[in-house]
Amino acid sequence: MNHIKGIHHVTAITSSAEKNYEFFTYVLGMRLVKKTVNQDDIQTYHLFFADDKGSAGTDMTFFDFPGIQKGKHGTDEIYKTAFRVPNDAALDYWVKRFDRLQVKHEGIKTLFGKQTLSFVDFDDQQYMLVSDENNKGIASGTPWQNGPIPLEFAITGLGPVHIRVSRFDYFKEVLEKVMVMREVAQEDSLYLFEVGDGGNGASVIVEHNTVLQSGRQGFGTVHHAAFRVEDTAVLHEWINRLESFGFGTSGYVDRFFFESLYARVAPGILFEWATDGPGFMGDEPYETVGEKLSLPPFLESKRDYIESVVRPIDTVRSTKTIEKEYE
Repeated sequence: MNHIKGIHHVTAITSSAEKNYEFFTYVLGMRLVKKTVNQDDIQTYHLFFADDKGSAGTDMTFFDFPGIQKGKHGTDEIYKTAFRVPNDAALDYWVKRFDRLQVKHEGIKTLFGKQTLSFVDFDDQQYMLVSDENNKGIASGTPWQNGPIPLEFAITGLGPVHIRVSRFDYFKEVLEKVMVMREVAQEDSLYLFEVGDGGNGASVIVEHNTVLQSGRQGFGTVHHAAFRVEDTAVLHEWINRLESFGFGTSGYVDRFFFESLYARVAPGILFEWATDGPGFMGDEPYETVGEKLSLPPFLESKRDYIESVVRPIDTVRSTKTIEKEYE
């Protein structure tokens, strides 16, 4: 069995692609590596923010569904997305930055022996920075070289995905028996699971919560979380494995930038398995990646229509000098 390698990406829903772009580019200093559309709803933007090279395991992506209602956080939802930073000192930098930019945060706290900093955006989307100071496991990515964050403090990839569930025993069985994860620690109602080489880039934090009502999807919430697999052959192994356990799946899906399958593994919890390649850098120059509307070949024939229905968003950065902000 070819195991999952780690977190591939997390996809969430935003109320505003424009505000989302500004927040991730100029507040968080993550690089927009693809401006495209939702392949299942081509009137909707799909923005991909990642590391400097668009590496698998570093990207947070967003749908911008017109007219969608605000979501509600609760149990049975993928609740919070974490991002990796190099060390504990980086979190001190981010506290000062968030204070200056009026980003709501909870201060530095310790979770499973790691220093963390939880914060929210304009939609009440939940995030957490996690320090790699004492991290062991899967390597992280490369910070955006030309972004506003000094490289020694910058975000390098995705950290543990935080999931709330009402039926913990069932979900634990899914993670361990189906997805071959292992429980490695517990703090109160939180349980830490790892997969593959483990560490911050290959972890899931599960909160057993029977107090809150079920979450409701909408802007400000996560749509799905994706896990890394090596290639097409391994993806098909996982299709067969999931179906052998009785899960309905999407079957094989070609997203052009990677290949995927989807399965709803528990109420409110949609997981994706995605290949590491081909990646985001093959159809645009490195210097201007993410600046133009990028469409996979099977949507190129609809470009004129798509460009007429999605509003233009200025994402040009190659002509700008973005200064490093040390405070």
